[in-house]
Amino acid sequence: MTPAPVHGRADGHAHSHGGPVAPAPTRTRLVIACLVLPAIVATALGMWMLWPKAGEVPDRIPVVVDGSSFVEVTVAGPPGEDASGEVTLPIELPDGGASRMQVDPRFDFETGDGLVALHIGDLQGEIAAPYVFMEHQRELPLALLAGAYVLVVLLVARWRGLAAIAGLGVAFAVFLGFTFPALLAGKDAMAVALVTSSAVMLVVLYLAHGLTTRTSVALLGTLAGLALTAAVGTWATSASKITGATSETAQMLPSMAAGVDLQGIALCGLVLAGMGVLNDVTITQASAVWELRALAPLASRRALFARAMRIGRDHIASTVYTIAFAYVGAALPLLLTVWLLDQSPVTALTSGEIAEEIVRTLVGSIGLVLAIPITTAIAAVVVPGPSDAVPALPRREPAEAVT
Repeated sequence: MTPAPVHGRADGHAHSHGGPVAPAPTRTRLVIACLVLPAIVATALGMWMLWPKAGEVPDRIPVVVDGSSFVEVTVAGPPGEDASGEVTLPIELPDGGASRMQVDPRFDFETGDGLVALHIGDLQGEIAAPYVFMEHQRELPLALLAGAYVLVVLLVARWRGLAAIAGLGVAFAVFLGFTFPALLAGKDAMAVALVTSSAVMLVVLYLAHGLTTRTSVALLGTLAGLALTAAVGTWATSASKITGATSETAQMLPSMAAGVDLQGIALCGLVLAGMGVLNDVTITQASAVWELRALAPLASRRALFARAMRIGRDHIASTVYTIAFAYVGAALPLLLTVWLLDQSPVTALTSGEIAEEIVRTLVGSIGLVLAIPITTAIAAVVVPGPSDAVPALPRREPAEAVT
């Protein structure tokens, strides 16, 4: 019995062997460039216009008052009570000296633990424990975890993983150097969000995935998704009366930076939160179309779109609950507190802090879902057509039948 040769099915009628996809025609690349270049120019112009001028950003607030400082200390023994009944902990100072630190009796400490203490210099010699516990020293475990993450990424993704990590570093540089100062200076939060997300995506996508037509398609799909997320988010935050002042940290911001717009910051966070997931689905959809073209060089563009959307629907289905589960994990203490309160589920879900997260999740999901067909359609139009596909080498049939 002789096995039939394996053919890649192109569509309902045509058959062909899979092969590499030819580069996009020059005309197609020019059209893509004409779409991407205005986005680059608009991003650069927007960053220039929104960049805070000298004196617009509030001065940074000292963490400790004069005469006090943070000191890294080591636990030297078990806690005990002093003459006044206060719980204190023996500690070893960086210079080898010994002292005692005020601690909360609810916390557990072990000998040898590294801690960060606040040294109350003005009271030195006036109280038995001039140090107050502030935090644990976490530099070493965090550094080990970050090192393990980088190592795993490099081992699995190799140079592309290294490029992605470099892009992540550039993204945080944009946040620290532009986004945060612009928001604190009172710049339009939505404009800051769009400029930030566009700048980050331009760097991250091209750095991690290369300067190719496929990457440009993913970029266009991402920008379209971000624009839709911003539009829906603007309506949702206004209609839902999202103030952005539900947490104690947010309520403190206006006292430290008078020009901040809490509702605008909530909207900016909504757009930035959806940026990473959008990048994921758009690059996946663009890659899916190119890979399908490689497997079926004679497939029509309509067939490529339909097949790629099957992948996209699976991606949508998985991402919908991924976003929801991520929120449940991040907000678990809040959800447990709400569950303990004797109130109706509707009242709980529409309370300020939970409603803000629900709006963020739903708006981000809407932008994500809409970005998938947009990206897939652009990719199906841009990917080289059947006449441009590189023919695969002819298959060599076996000399004798295999029974």
